[in-house]
Amino acid sequence: MKPLQCLILPMFVLFAFAVARKDNLSGGWSPIKNINDPHVKEIADYAVTEYDKRSGHELKLEKVLKGETQVVAGVNYRLILAASDGSSSNNYEAIVWEKTWQHFRNLSSFTPVRV
Repeated sequence: MKPLQCLILPMFVLFAFAVARKDNLSGGWSPIKNINDPHVKEIADYAVTEYDKRSGHELKLEKVLKGETQVVAGVNYRLILAASDGSSSNNYEAIVWEKTWQHFRNLSSFTPVRV
């Protein structure tokens, strides 16, 4: 009976660990709890500024509406934000990849969305 107990206990521990961690697995998106966090605003500002540089537009960030993060080789931020061109306001989805330890950011996409 002892060999069976030695097999069952590690399997139970692994199963419990997997269930407890299923929402935070690498690659999955998790909601940002505080979209008013200064770092989230900094990422959104970067997204709008970088989009303006690439496109020639002159958008101004109004606010972050919601966001999610994804753990990769760094962190992906998927933000829904409101931005204005001076005459109208629209919503956009911006995805920014950040590696803080390398002081690296990249705007992966910036597309209009309906919220």
